Amino acid sequence: MLRFLIRRTLGAALILLVISAVTFFLFFALPSDPALLACGKQCTPQLLDTIRHNLGIDTPVPVQYWHFLTGIFVGRTIGGASCAAPCLGYSFVNNQPVLQTLLDRFPATLSVALGAGVLVLTAGVGLGIIAALRRGKALDKISMGVALVGASFQIYFFGIVARYIFVDQLAWLPLPGYTPITSDPAGWAGGMLLPWITLAVVNAATYARFSRSSMLESLSEEHVRAARAKGLGPWGVYFKHAWRGAMTPVITLFGIDLGLFLGGALITETTFNIPGIGKLAVDSVTNSDLPMIMGTVLVASTAMVVANIAVDACYAFIDPRVRAS
Repeated sequence: MLRFLIRRTLGAALILLVISAVTFFLFFALPSDPALLACGKQCTPQLLDTIRHNLGIDTPVPVQYWHFLTGIFVGRTIGGASCAAPCLGYSFVNNQPVLQTLLDRFPATLSVALGAGVLVLTAGVGLGIIAALRRGKALDKISMGVALVGASFQIYFFGIVARYIFVDQLAWLPLPGYTPITSDPAGWAGGMLLPWITLAVVNAATYARFSRSSMLESLSEEHVRAARAKGLGPWGVYFKHAWRGAMTPVITLFGIDLGLFLGGALITETTFNIPGIGKLAVDSVTNSDLPMIMGTVLVASTAMVVANIAVDACYAFIDPRVRAS
């Protein structure tokens, strides 16, 4: 197991290196002059030269990328501004290192990701298992119907409608927004409740369908039939044998979604004005802040890679057949 994780970690490092090279090429080498993107309407030749120097694009592209890589390990100076290691660049829009801005925004994104992840997994898997255990009956049809309705919504539509009904009109839920959990735990939970529910409603349907199909497939396998033949009760068959095997594809899906959430739930954070990494990515595009755009892309890529490694590590704990192999 340890050897497997080491191989996956080394592979992940190589993947991130390739992603950083491709991202750097797209943002700093492919445009004829990236400085023009950040110069704005009031651009002058003097300002353009200053931006080129500040972005570090007044040197050959290979040299620029080498400076970027070395800055991650030893830091560097960009346009006269110091950027300590690990340096992902310096934003002259925010006047601070990219990594510092990302770290400031990450708690909001983490709050959205973890809360929504718990609700999505609980609601989706619960509906799927109920539908599988009552296959063909009314409860099965109702569960899948509810899941289908949820999957039909878009986050920006459901979020706005839910806010109007449950916050503005009925006042059942508090105003959505981010409050640091360290300063006000109740305010943090209240402000995150509607974003969590929105993500759960829209995404739980996929988990319900996966859970149902996986559970039905697992119930038909030989080791489950053997457990029934030995006289094990229904709940023991369902949750000791069938459920654990059925969760493997669900955990795979959850790892992908959790990586996406941790990389910035862009639409959700923008809809509810939550100052996370997703909202930062949108603002960076609006402001043509190339170093910050690249930083958000790298963070999203890292979150996805790490989440997939964590999923692989979880397989052995969930499915006994993986340990046996």
